[in-house]
Amino acid sequence: MVAVEICSAMESEERIPKEARKILHSLASGWSDVADSRELEVVPLKGAMTNEVFQINWRAEGKGEGGRERTVLVRIYGEGVDVFFDREDEIRTFEFISKHGQGPCLLGRFHNGRVEEFIHARTLSASDLREAEITALIASKLWEFHNLDMPNPKQVHLWGRLRNWLKGAQSFCSSEEAKEFQLETLEDEISALENSLSGGDQRIGFCHNDLQYGNIMMDEKTRQITIIDYEYASFNPVAYDIANHFCEMAANYHTDTPHVLDYSQYPDLEERKRFIKLYLKSSVEEPSTEELENLIQLVEKYTLASHLVWGLWGIISEHVNDIDFDYIEYARQRFEQYWSKKAYLLT
Repeated sequence: MVAVEICSAMESEERIPKEARKILHSLASGWSDVADSRELEVVPLKGAMTNEVFQINWRAEGKGEGGRERTVLVRIYGEGVDVFFDREDEIRTFEFISKHGQGPCLLGRFHNGRVEEFIHARTLSASDLREAEITALIASKLWEFHNLDMPNPKQVHLWGRLRNWLKGAQSFCSSEEAKEFQLETLEDEISALENSLSGGDQRIGFCHNDLQYGNIMMDEKTRQITIIDYEYASFNPVAYDIANHFCEMAANYHTDTPHVLDYSQYPDLEERKRFIKLYLKSSVEEPSTEELENLIQLVEKYTLASHLVWGLWGIISEHVNDIDFDYIEYARQRFEQYWSKKAYLLT
């Protein structure tokens, strides 16, 4: 579960921007079962590393002895994170996915954030990703997500994103940081990786690109999976999205050291094979042995791209984001994985 911390009414007034409070009061005023739209409770949801996220509750009348609650979610955008993506593109993606029943509804926008429908489901934990039933549900849902008929041009964004983020990292870094992370060599690394991975008949789909456990929710009754948070979503090779999901299994963002990665938790060959087979079977057709083996190998190679992406993200975030997270140490770990695995995976 996402960790929570209940704030007092006074604290809520301080932590939620005035413009957002107006939207909240307007929403609650339209609900006949909410007696006072201004009596709200703010619950910070921990684990977010790009935005601040808050659950907003109002006590509602009826249905049971203690009544019930009306709930929405407020997302406050992190400072400086527009360097990573176009916010208007992200909103258009959010609205499109919502209209197709794949995510929460947009309830309102304010200067530095938005109000969303609150999904009454459980946010997954790091340990959930080891559960066979849950991983099967995720594999099936990811296939469905990759096949969303988005209006965007079906062009790969991965390599352009890497080059743009490299320029961003170089612009923020001191000379000492640039030397430590070997930034002067990364343009060549990106080009070599692109040349190595761009051949063959790869399936391109609409990818989430940040499928960590905190962006996956599950309804305990229906077992329905919902994928949320689309800031980084774009068309890419589906092998990259699967690779990134596997890399995220090394993370647990709800510990005292959320930046520390444990690569002993990276899925072993049998786990990877099982996930990818379930993913491919979601097309209804049984995958051939050759198709399965090819995708398994391609996914492993794309983990290198994932390490570069989030390594650069960590460097930039250290300079633009005030969220309490050791971004630079996180970046070190991702780059260490890239350099240690490169020779083995690209031979």
